[in-house]
Amino acid sequence: MRAARRKATGDAAQRPGLLRERGFRLYWTAQSVSLVGDEINILAIPLAAVVLLDAGAAEMGWLTAVALLPSLLLSIPGGAWADRRADRRRAMIVADVGRFAAVASVPLAYAFGALTMAHLYVTEFVVGALTVLFRVCQHHVYASLLPAERYVDGNALLSGSRSTAAVAGPGTGGMLVQVLSAPFALLLDALTYLVSAVCLGRIRTQEAPPAPRARGGLAAGLRWVTAHRTPGLLLAGVSMLSLSHTFLMTLFILYGTTELGLNPGAIGAVVAALGLGGLAGAWAAPRVVRRIGLGPAVVAGFLGFSLPLLLVPLADGPMPLVITTLVAAQLGAGCGVAVLDISTNSYLIAVIPETLRSRVMGVVQTANFGVRPIGAVLAGTLGTVLGLRPTLWIGTASAVLSVLWVVASDVRHIRELPEHADLPEDPEHADLPENTAVTS
Repeated sequence: MRAARRKATGDAAQRPGLLRERGFRLYWTAQSVSLVGDEINILAIPLAAVVLLDAGAAEMGWLTAVALLPSLLLSIPGGAWADRRADRRRAMIVADVGRFAAVASVPLAYAFGALTMAHLYVTEFVVGALTVLFRVCQHHVYASLLPAERYVDGNALLSGSRSTAAVAGPGTGGMLVQVLSAPFALLLDALTYLVSAVCLGRIRTQEAPPAPRARGGLAAGLRWVTAHRTPGLLLAGVSMLSLSHTFLMTLFILYGTTELGLNPGAIGAVVAALGLGGLAGAWAAPRVVRRIGLGPAVVAGFLGFSLPLLLVPLADGPMPLVITTLVAAQLGAGCGVAVLDISTNSYLIAVIPETLRSRVMGVVQTANFGVRPIGAVLAGTLGTVLGLRPTLWIGTASAVLSVLWVVASDVRHIRELPEHADLPEDPEHADLPENTAVTS
């Protein structure tokens, strides 16, 4: 056990060495470049709707909803489809090329004077659907590139890319929109998907074989999650946490401007602090995992993400104090969510059977992203009826309480990742002892 931990510590010191491995380097580059493009998309498409098409509040609500709906509707069937594919990497390339075409159609339509809200709705739905396809396939490719003992280090590098994009992306996107205009800034977003497709096309790896067509069907991933106590309770906690955090995401700008009196620059600085916290969390997560164990790191991630959010409805007083309070909330939450994402993703990739990986990850995507449209509608309704600050208290308190799902599971006892999936594929054998290979 001690020798394994000494090896893990040595691996942590050599984590950048993962980028010297060609396959993982290409995978990491593909992910990192497209993340920057996503940040441009987040600003450019809504700005195109407001500035060019005079979109109102209702139209902006629909624009947000259609972008999120594919995660709710398509994650589980997409996972079932991906599990039966022999080459998921090729499906990821198709998804990238499709996203390039969809996003590039916006500036093309604008150049010909044919851009409409309907066009933006379709674009956002298509990009969302292809993103679901990309996500349910990516874990097969990731698992084929790294051994299980390097999952935490690889996820830490990917989390660092997400956090870097979250810090640099909004400013870069805003500058590009200002210089090029919103539609033409989207050309750069579209090109990032092509770069991702090229990088993925150069990877050479042996993926897990496709699952037999007769095994499990569409709902096999959901049956596996509900049959195994630890992953099931973990995903219940993730779903509750994501739903609760959506309250904050939905109401924060309105709350910051109307109740706290923040200007756009201050709001931008506060939002960027989340990414800075994420960078710190990506650096710290492998060390936390190796110091306290994987399961306790999951619990720490839940609390590290949710507890700082309580500062948001607490913010009050002089403007410097308000900004300091909100920045502290974002820094802490960003660090916590990075630890949570890295530890949780590493655990799930390790324990899910290869033949069910995409179907289970489809359930994971539904639990994480699919609940967000529901959270957005609920936040808007409660915010109208109860007011912004009381609604934020409900959301943040619910986020903190989500850790109870995880505490009720056996995840807190897990110390290390197994070399192979140790939870049975067949739900009929779910009463076998769980996690015997990962506890110590």
